[in-house]
Amino acid sequence: MTPQERIHVVVDPRDNVTTVLDQGTGLDRLQGGLEVALGVPFGHKVALRPIARGEPVIKYGVAIGRATHDIASGAHVHVHNCA
Repeated sequence: MTPQERIHVVVDPRDNVTTVLDQGTGLDRLQGGLEVALGVPFGHKVALRPIARGEPVIKYGVAIGRATHDIASGAHVHVHNCA
């Protein structure tokens, strides 16, 4: 990891989101190089791949909601696009 990469955790290989674990809201890459939206707060989710509207959002290997809009890879996943 370099200082230009955000720390994150993927719990299960089926997950299509990851959780950021740092305060680096001005950084645009996750560890491993995936581009990430700026401004994602500590503890929030980021899409690991595109998630289509209506598709389950998977965290911990289980569906935690459904995408209410198409979500791009690296985008912030929260109440504005997941219910």
